Amino acid sequence: MKHFARLAAAAVICAGTSMAAWAADTTLRISTWLPPTHGINTEIFAGLIGMIEEASGGQVSGELVFGLAPPPAQMDLIQDGAADMAIIFHGYQPGRFIGTKLIELPGFEGNAEAASVAYWRVHEAHLAKLDEHRGVKLISLNTHGPGQIHTSKDVATLADLNGLKTRIGGGVAGDVGAALGLVGINVPAPKVYETLESGAADAVAMNVGERVGFKLNEVAKNLYDMPGGFYRGSFAIIMSQETFDSLPADVQAALDEKVFGEPASRMAGAAWDKSDMIAYEATRSAEGTKIVEASAEDQEKFAAIAAEVTAKVLAELEAAGVDAQAAYEMVKAEMAAN
Repeated sequence: MKHFARLAAAAVICAGTSMAAWAADTTLRISTWLPPTHGINTEIFAGLIGMIEEASGGQVSGELVFGLAPPPAQMDLIQDGAADMAIIFHGYQPGRFIGTKLIELPGFEGNAEAASVAYWRVHEAHLAKLDEHRGVKLISLNTHGPGQIHTSKDVATLADLNGLKTRIGGGVAGDVGAALGLVGINVPAPKVYETLESGAADAVAMNVGERVGFKLNEVAKNLYDMPGGFYRGSFAIIMSQETFDSLPADVQAALDEKVFGEPASRMAGAAWDKSDMIAYEATRSAEGTKIVEASAEDQEKFAAIAAEVTAKVLAELEAAGVDAQAAYEMVKAEMAAN
């Protein structure tokens, strides 16, 4: 029954996006591992379906399918042909992705929309040669807003984070967490609520939007907010190359020109920004919640940590064959321009 309920929820979301889904020649099966009400489903995938329908003149639409595979298996799912499209979080697969850690670095100034546009552009200029998404068609790169620390215990200073059992998603967040003295707990995002509620974790590193997306205001009453964030999270929306190749040539061209790449990346980044805005307001108005902004002293201490993490990651990119410093400077310049 749960399976049918999930499919029903997916139908509601997609029907709300556009009635063109019912008339489409091709309806893409979009795998999602997030709760039905999560912004990735209601904003990012819904927005992407709308863009696809418009660009294809209604020939192509999409529907969400829940629970096909756990988060780390989404790329394999698409390669195996079990779904046509999915979103992946690069940090769930340590060692598989290196170039993607660039956008996750702390210290970038700007919102998720600017970062996501910069991410796509620097990918085309510097990262694509790594071919880290081989076997699938890459249609969007995006990052959520600045990642913060959400705790069930009172936290007033950076030092208070030391020793907290913390769910960390991976990637640069893991590097930062280790430098802060956090005791990492590796569970996928959909398990965060129960992990905190049970006391198996004291904290979670996530973007602020997840205070709504995963109901953190109920189980992590405290938000320790570092201006600019402790890290960002790297995501990609991927598509089966075989599915794309099966579409009419004019539809392929329209999707590549009007949807895939920078347009889809910008849309997704803007959706992440919207979720953060909603969640900050929800946290301020929720009963018993508290937002503590890092002091100037703690910001200075974290800046030193961020510099060390950045040097480490840039060295990894350099070893992989990327002009790391040029790519890093390009991200900053592109974010400033957006």
